[in-house]
Amino acid sequence: MKAFALGRYVPGNSWLHRLDPRLKILSTILLMVCVFLNYSSWTMRYAMMGIMFLVISVLLWMTRMSFRSVLSSLRHLWFMVVFVLVIYIFMPNSVHVLPVAWELNGWVVYWDAFAEAGRILLRLVMMVELTLILTASTKPLDLTYALEWYLTPLKVFHFPSAEVAMTISIALRFIPTLLEDTNRVMKAQSSRGVDFEHGSLWKRLMGVTSLVIPLFVSSFMRSEELANAMECRGYDPRAKRTRYHILKFHWRDLLGFFLVAALFAFCVTTVAMGLDYFALAGLEVL
Repeated sequence: MKAFALGRYVPGNSWLHRLDPRLKILSTILLMVCVFLNYSSWTMRYAMMGIMFLVISVLLWMTRMSFRSVLSSLRHLWFMVVFVLVIYIFMPNSVHVLPVAWELNGWVVYWDAFAEAGRILLRLVMMVELTLILTASTKPLDLTYALEWYLTPLKVFHFPSAEVAMTISIALRFIPTLLEDTNRVMKAQSSRGVDFEHGSLWKRLMGVTSLVIPLFVSSFMRSEELANAMECRGYDPRAKRTRYHILKFHWRDLLGFFLVAALFAFCVTTVAMGLDYFALAGLEVL
């Protein structure tokens, strides 16, 4: 859990760190839409996902984050990937694009199941990468201001946009703190004889339940300390607030958003028109 980096801000002075957080949130949403688009053939799907993976990996490198942190965040999801693969094998689609992988006692397994499981895994990896990029390159206060800026139109309906933005920002900030508390409690319980890695499934489940009460107590204590600290600093959600640092759009923000918007338009146009560049070039593989 030490390598879990979701919600942690990594100080830096890169081009990505200096971008406006409002455009970073919008760009993250557009890139996530591109990740989940469905193309006309398996060749196009994996080719476009490869392009997206390359772009996202470059952005991740700019934030000084390692790809190992992404893998450590996904290491507990392998069971889900295997489960999805089994589901696609035993509950195949009615339309099969890829040929038969093997046939056993009359049961036919198609390559579509493996291709779909691989696509889900890549989507998970890129989704975690995009989340890490946003939280690692954006200060919590800037992220709060950006969320509040997007929720400003809802103030007409008396929606508490400032409170909601602050709550989301605090939740993202306390994800790594909660994981550190979990790691600390696990070490304390292990020193008392609780085994989380060996034994039957029931014993491991009972070992995990021993973490619940200490984590709840620790979370409530941290919540009370945070509330007292905010109250001592004069935080009033109903008061009109001013800001020391006012965010403004610069040319680098518009350039970065233009590049993301161009990639988004290219992906959406390809899906809407059903284009298959490999088939047009006579290089269709899957």
